[in-house]
Amino acid sequence: MERDLTTGSIGRNILKFSLPYFLSYFLQTLYGMADLFIIGQFNGVASTTAVSIGSQVMHMITVMIVGIAMGTTVMIGKSVGAKQKKETSKIIGNTVSLFVCLSVVLTVVLLFFVHPIVRIMSTPQQAVEGTTVYLTICFAGIPLITAYNIISSIFRGLGDSKSPMYFIAVACGVNIVLDYVFIGGLHFGASGAALGTTLAQTISVIVALIAIRKKDTGISLKRSDLKPEGKTLKNILGIGIPISLQDGFIQISFIVITIIVNQRGLNDAAAVGIVEKIISFVFLVPSSMLSAVSAIAAQNIGAGKDERATKTLKYAIMISMSFGLCVAVLMQFISNLVVGIFTVDTTVIHMGSQYIRSYIWDCMIAGIHFSFSGYFCAYGKSGISFLHNVLSIVLIRIPGAYFASKWFIDTLYPMGCAAPAGSLLSVIVCGIAFIYLKRRRRL
Repeated sequence: MERDLTTGSIGRNILKFSLPYFLSYFLQTLYGMADLFIIGQFNGVASTTAVSIGSQVMHMITVMIVGIAMGTTVMIGKSVGAKQKKETSKIIGNTVSLFVCLSVVLTVVLLFFVHPIVRIMSTPQQAVEGTTVYLTICFAGIPLITAYNIISSIFRGLGDSKSPMYFIAVACGVNIVLDYVFIGGLHFGASGAALGTTLAQTISVIVALIAIRKKDTGISLKRSDLKPEGKTLKNILGIGIPISLQDGFIQISFIVITIIVNQRGLNDAAAVGIVEKIISFVFLVPSSMLSAVSAIAAQNIGAGKDERATKTLKYAIMISMSFGLCVAVLMQFISNLVVGIFTVDTTVIHMGSQYIRSYIWDCMIAGIHFSFSGYFCAYGKSGISFLHNVLSIVLIRIPGAYFASKWFIDTLYPMGCAAPAGSLLSVIVCGIAFIYLKRRRRL
C-alpha cells in the first residue's frame, strides 16, 4: 500500500495523488450538498436554513480535525521518505491515542454547548428547533468523524490516497439513500438529514477498519506504539495545530459572515447557505492541491530532495489557478442555474446568484495560497499559513463583509468580494515568506 512519491514525473505524481483526494473531498462534500438538496425538495426555507447553518458548524469542526490530522500525514510522509518503518509505526500509534482522547472530550463539550452555539449563530427563529436537533445528532457522531479522518490521514501519509476515496464513496451512497428515507419517506426534516449523515459515517468507519485488516500496509503496529511519547506528539501537534487553527479561523470567518447575513432575514440566510455549499464543492481542487503538496513534498523532504518539493509547489499553483479561472468565468453565466438546483424560491435564487458571482473568484486566488500552505506544512512551518489566514480574516474578510452588508442592503454581490480580496492578501504574505526563507536557505 505504501507508495514512493520521490521519483518519476512530478506532474503525474500530483495528478495521481490529488485525483483520488479530489474525489474523496467531492464525495464528502456531497454529504452536505445532498442534505441541502433533498431537504429543499421536501421541506421549506426554515428547514433548508437549519441544515445549512448546522452543516456549516459541522464543517468547521471537521476541517479542524482534518487540520490536526495533517500533522500525522506529514510526519508519516517524512518517515516513509526516509525509510524509517519503526518511526512510522510509532507515529500511527500515537495518533490513535491522541485522537481517541480528543474525540471524547470534543463530543462532551459540544453536546453541552449546543444551545449557546445555536444562539451565537444568530439562527432565525423559524430555524432554531431544526438547527438544534441537527447539531445534537451530529455532535454525538464526532468520534466517527474523527475515526474516519485519522484513518484517512494515515493512508495518505503512506502515499495511498485511493483507499480513503473508497471509504467515503460507500458512505456517500448510503447517506443519499438514508436522506430520502428519513426526509422524504419518514418526514423527519432536519433531524433526518443528521441521522442519515451520522449513520453513513458509521458505515464508512466500519468499511475502513475492515480494509485495514485485509491490506498489507507494510507497517507492524505494536501495543507499545500506542503509548504517548512527548517528542512524537509534539511533532504531530506542532504541524497540525497551526493548520487546524488556520482552518478553524477560516470557518469562523464564514460563520461570522453567516451571522451577519442571518440578521438580514431568512431569504438572505438561505441564499448564503446554499452558496457556501457550492463554494465548498468548487474549492475541492485547491484543497486537493494543499493535501497533495503536503504529502508529496513531505516524502521528498524526508528523502533529501528539496528541489522536487519546490517543483511540486509550482505545478500545484499552475493547476489550481487554471481551474479557478475557468470556473470563475463560467459561473458568471450559469449562477442562476447552479443556485436553482437547491431551491425553487426565486428570491433566494436571485440573491444567491449575486453572491456567488463575486465570491467565485476566490477559487482562483485561494488556489495559490492553499498550495503554499501545503508546502510550508511539509517543512514544518505551518505557522506561516496560520499567520496569513489570520491577517486575511481580521483585516479584510470580516470587515469587508460587515461593511458591505451595511452599505449595500439590497444586494449580496459586494459581500462576496470580501473573500477574494482576503485571499489576495494571503498570497502576498505567502510570496514574501517563500522568498525570504529561500534566501535564508530555510526551505
